[in-house]
Amino acid sequence: MGQMVDFTMEREGLVKPGDRVSLKEDRASTMSGIMYYYTIRDAIAMSSNLKRPLGKLTGTVRKVDPQVSIYMVTVEIDD
Repeated sequence: MGQMVDFTMEREGLVKPGDRVSLKEDRASTMSGIMYYYTIRDAIAMSSNLKRPLGKLTGTVRKVDPQVSIYMVTVEIDD
């Protein structure tokens, strides 16, 4: 089983469980060091900051969970 990463999505229906997705990696220099964050292409949803880079930039949507004003998308990253 691959690493699970959560993404914040603002609009409903852009992805669904089972969809294959590609990710874009970005880096930010912070007081804590380099942080990595990811976007589901093309600007569908964004991850929070991660301390380590992901091994692959592809994965499968496992869950879309509606919240108060957003959707949490859980992606299983390919091994």
